[in-house]
Amino acid sequence: MTTQTLRQDFGRYVSLSVLGMIAVSCYILADTFFVAQGLGTTGLAALNLAIPVYNVIHGTGLLLGMGGATKFSILKSQGAHRRADSVFTHTLGMAAAAAAVFALAGALGAPQLAALLGADGETAAMTGTYLRVLLLFAPAFLCNDVLVCFVRNDGAPQLAMAATLSGSLANVVMDWFFIFPCGMGIFGAVLATGFSPVIGVIVQSPHWLGRRRGFHLRQVRPRLRTAGQVLALGVPSLLDQLSGAVVMITFNTLILGLTGNTGVAAYGVVANLSLVVLSVYTGIAQGIQPLVSRAWGQGQRAALQRLLRYALGTALVFSAALYLVFFLGAGPIAGVFNSEQDPAMQAIACQGLRLYFLAAPFAGVNIILAVYFASVEQAVPAQAVSLLRGILVILPMAVALAAAFGMVGVWVAFPVSEALVALVAWALLRRCRRTLYPASRES
Repeated sequence: MTTQTLRQDFGRYVSLSVLGMIAVSCYILADTFFVAQGLGTTGLAALNLAIPVYNVIHGTGLLLGMGGATKFSILKSQGAHRRADSVFTHTLGMAAAAAAVFALAGALGAPQLAALLGADGETAAMTGTYLRVLLLFAPAFLCNDVLVCFVRNDGAPQLAMAATLSGSLANVVMDWFFIFPCGMGIFGAVLATGFSPVIGVIVQSPHWLGRRRGFHLRQVRPRLRTAGQVLALGVPSLLDQLSGAVVMITFNTLILGLTGNTGVAAYGVVANLSLVVLSVYTGIAQGIQPLVSRAWGQGQRAALQRLLRYALGTALVFSAALYLVFFLGAGPIAGVFNSEQDPAMQAIACQGLRLYFLAAPFAGVNIILAVYFASVEQAVPAQAVSLLRGILVILPMAVALAAAFGMVGVWVAFPVSEALVALVAWALLRRCRRTLYPASRES
């Protein structure tokens, strides 16, 4: 594969993946804007308390979709089409089982889950409503996530992007319609979010129903080894989403003790913007995944190195531009979500935007390296990076810094944690160099 061809493929896959991931993150960002305008600080706090459950659902979809599609791509590049179909069949079966669990939780335990997440008083009813509907739509979310990953790895990144983009745009329109003209409140916001993956599945139907698709359902016996391979390669994508949920739950708890619901609402602004920012890095990582897995399956050493270099360079340039925007425009950005013109919320949000997003370049490196390791079947380093940034470092760091420095400590916990994990991730990359770059069959 020539350098020019590789650059063209990189540009095409990454740009389409980034657009698609931004569209996914806009499910929640649109909710944040319209809920802030229509329901005020109480609605924004309720939404923020419920978002971690969305992270868990979406993370499960990516666990199965990215894990299954990665193994599918490697097998397909090696000509093992029957085994690739078996991977797809196992992935869909696991998605169906997970969807049933989520839907059952929504039907039977939404109020209890809302209380567990810290909802009380005025926020309890709103949070419970949001969680119930969101969990009942889990089958649609999981199906869409799995299909997007397989369609992208099956040579149709444009269609995968179109599915997520159309679902997101529909969500924005339905959000406005259900909340304002229909007056449906928080129920309208989550209903719009739930319909979005349904639209995504429909948009992809020409591929997954078409004759040219490279993946097929087959009658296969359930194999623990196949399921284990899918899960092992998908864990980094799950932990990436779970880290968002863990961080939000931890930060919500800490901030409730420091500044109450006003602080939680301010954090909601920062956290939801963070969803969009991190989706760009996830888009870069998922964009290179089919190319990296194909190069790995075919033993193309030079292509692996160039793809990683392109991805990290793109992430670092984006990070620099992004932080400049947040540093200079913190006031106007926070004001967009501050419909009640609350000065306390405005001040907390502005401080958060300037401190929290110092993490951007380090988070980008960590997300890309975790997916890169998984794409070349290095499951242990991938899981180590994801576990460190998702749970093992951020939790004690947030508690310790919040106790020492209050809200400033809460905000800087994220960048400090990501920076430490980035050092570990880079060390793991250097340690695995011989395994990652075997003698190539084609450079």
